[in-house]
Amino acid sequence: MDLWIWTVLVTVCVWLYYHFKKTLNYFKDRDVPYVPGWPIVGNMANPILRRKHVSDAVLDMYNFHPEAKYVGVFDFVRPVVMLRDIDLIKSVTIKNFDNFPDHKSFIDASLDPLFGGNLFNMAGEQWREARNLLSPAFTSSKMKAMYELMVKCGENFVNHISERSAKENRMIATKDLFTKYTNDVIATCAFGISIDSLKDPNNEFYHLGKTATNPEILTRKFFIARSFPKIMRIFNIKFVSESTGNFFKNIISSTVRMRDEKGMSRPDMIQLMMDARGKESTKHLKLDITEMTAQAFIFFFGGFDTTSTQMCIIAHELAINPDIQKRLQNEIDDVMRVSNGKPTYEAINGMPYLDAVFNESMRRHTQVAFIDRLCTKSFELPPAYPGGKPFVLEPGMNIWVPATAIHLDPKYYDNPRKFDPERYYQKKVSINDATNLGFGIGPRGCIGNRFAILEIKILFFFLLSKFSLKPNEKTSRPLVYSMKSFVVSAEGGFWLTIEKRK
Repeated sequence: MDLWIWTVLVTVCVWLYYHFKKTLNYFKDRDVPYVPGWPIVGNMANPILRRKHVSDAVLDMYNFHPEAKYVGVFDFVRPVVMLRDIDLIKSVTIKNFDNFPDHKSFIDASLDPLFGGNLFNMAGEQWREARNLLSPAFTSSKMKAMYELMVKCGENFVNHISERSAKENRMIATKDLFTKYTNDVIATCAFGISIDSLKDPNNEFYHLGKTATNPEILTRKFFIARSFPKIMRIFNIKFVSESTGNFFKNIISSTVRMRDEKGMSRPDMIQLMMDARGKESTKHLKLDITEMTAQAFIFFFGGFDTTSTQMCIIAHELAINPDIQKRLQNEIDDVMRVSNGKPTYEAINGMPYLDAVFNESMRRHTQVAFIDRLCTKSFELPPAYPGGKPFVLEPGMNIWVPATAIHLDPKYYDNPRKFDPERYYQKKVSINDATNLGFGIGPRGCIGNRFAILEIKILFFFLLSKFSLKPNEKTSRPLVYSMKSFVVSAEGGFWLTIEKRK
């Protein structure tokens, strides 16, 4: 019996050794420059063991072969091609988009319909239909229609800060504060619900949103889902809990029912989905309550967490760079004077330095370390080095665009680790260039970028018109990323002091 057990163990170990050896030799066998990986974890050991943030791990991979157009890496046991050449990135993500139209799906929509059935995870014709359907919700005219709603939330935010004592404002966890603002903006603009999370932080909308977007829990689930999706199915692990899903479904269901019964209409994404029901242009979409909720939820998810995180980043950089903050306040004061304290949509969107501060924050602290695309048709890449051999990407293979690494490459940006809005001021660097990847690139770029930009600009316009941001003893200086999550977060949290301007 003992001999039989040992024979099985040895056989399994030998099989695993050769299986992983074959996988880790994938690029070597094809004469492609690559970053050597470890069995099972590939090149992701440092993020898993919390020795490095995933952004730093991606930067290491990017720099491993600095002269190559692309480099092979290992996302756990899966070989991935990381593109390094800007022209090649544009070719793959824009010019030849039809060969790379999707993300690598790792969430089962039948198991987790709210997270797996949304625009980000959709593929093929279903994604095209959903994208065409939802895009009109984020046009300039729709942003103008939502502008006053956002302004009310911004003014309410500033009034709340004004009512707090100087002692209360001395030590502020900005993430908690900004998520309440983003929660209220999305509640009113996307769901038609008026909420004041600053006065009532226990409201169910805010509470469930905070629970659903917990970065540490989500990071663990993402690790499992990306590399071991069968475990998610076996143990029925969902990104969105049943109670949270039911809450949002009930909101969408009651909204749809009320509008249908009373013939009401509102310029939002829910209305777009309602109006598209049964049309030929959406034949690959069900547009039932579950599918509508999935689209509305990913909008909520992105707006609640990533937008508030970008606010934390901007506030942090302004606090530790008082000269930049003062210059921005001067621009805000000028607009305030001209508009008699009532800035228009055009006035806020026409502020060049505010725009530069925002763009530089997206470059310096990119929230998504890499952008992925899935190859659906065979595509030949040119040789990675002059004189080398071309490499053919086969359907099912993943490519990465290393956003963080490109943003920190001195080849594209002078002194790249310095927070310097001047590089974007008066369009010295174009935000539409392929080296600016904060909102993605190509047709699968972020659909809600206009909404997020406007929401952030309004918040800082009104906040800095009356207050100044200053560092305190809990402020992370220099800003060190927490290794507990994939998203960008300061080690120990984002902490600042908010002082009334004299």
